[in-house]
Amino acid sequence: MAPSRTDDGEVFESPKTAYDINVPYRRADNMDRVKARTEFPEYLPVWDKSDWFDSDFPPFDFRDPALRANKAMPNLFVAGVAIKHITPRMGSVLTGVKLETLSTAAKDELALLISQRKIVAIREQSSFLHSGPSFQESFMEHFGKLSIQPVSGAVKGHQKFHVIHRDDNEDEIEQFFEHRTTSCLWHHDVSYERQPPGYVMLGILACPDMGGDTVFADTAMAYKRLSPTFQAMINNLKAVHTSRKMLMHTRAAKGNIRAEPIDSIHPVVRVHPVTGEKCLFINGEFLDGICGLKDTETDLILKFLLDHISKGHDFQCRVQWEKHSVVMFDGRSTQHTATVDYDSRVQARHLFRLAAMTELPVSVEDWEKNQIDGPA
Repeated sequence: MAPSRTDDGEVFESPKTAYDINVPYRRADNMDRVKARTEFPEYLPVWDKSDWFDSDFPPFDFRDPALRANKAMPNLFVAGVAIKHITPRMGSVLTGVKLETLSTAAKDELALLISQRKIVAIREQSSFLHSGPSFQESFMEHFGKLSIQPVSGAVKGHQKFHVIHRDDNEDEIEQFFEHRTTSCLWHHDVSYERQPPGYVMLGILACPDMGGDTVFADTAMAYKRLSPTFQAMINNLKAVHTSRKMLMHTRAAKGNIRAEPIDSIHPVVRVHPVTGEKCLFINGEFLDGICGLKDTETDLILKFLLDHISKGHDFQCRVQWEKHSVVMFDGRSTQHTATVDYDSRVQARHLFRLAAMTELPVSVEDWEKNQIDGPA
């Protein structure tokens, strides 16, 4: 199918089947209607073929801002700020916070809270969402270097935004379900990066009154639930994470590709630098083999671990979206999936993601060696 182009040169593609139901690749047909159904039309996704970038992001030194934080969090929990937990172990909702006014110390404490609670939903963020893409990028750069998604739509002039937009996409959803039985795809965001995201922000720009929730799983608790024998078997395994499948599918669907593929080798079990927790680090979307294992062996272990994570409802939490909410989560100790259970003909779902890359994933072996030798 030939690409379509707007008068100002924005390019949109229309593949037959989406690689991921949560990443549409086509522009909505009726843009006047679409703009009327979102409060933030400037965040509608664009696909610009000239927006090529170098996928070989250079290594960088990273020290987690949570490690600088005052553990009492006095700068974050000022008068008027309240917290309510979603589940006993993970997920919290903050009210009374104004993200756009947070000091450096308060951002450090927010990083610590995210590391501890895994997911933090921050309500009533109209001012922050209206602060604009440049301000939001600057805010997230406090938490790490920002990743660029190579195939999805971005905010015009701001390629670090990954935009998810569903408005009257029911035909695309029907095509997707001709091949799949569920919209759920458990994953870590862009785990193929050399230094994958540790802190991720989602900002809701339009959401249905019900549905479209995001479900998170605690991969540290998932690891703890495994037997010591199984833990010992996987502790020193490494896996190949790649963007090749995503790029190949996009190319076959005549979609836009903005970078060369990335291949990275990461430990199957990584250690969180703030909490010291051992976390499963696998991916149903980007993992392409476990080093030293045959394909059938990889398939067996990967299927078991993904099933274990997806079925562990006692170490999951479901985040319901509300108007003007922002959700920040830890990409190192969680997996997540969206749920497409709403009718996009009735109400649109529109959000952005900014993903801050952090440390090179640390294996159990390297962590334990560092504990013996002492911090560098």
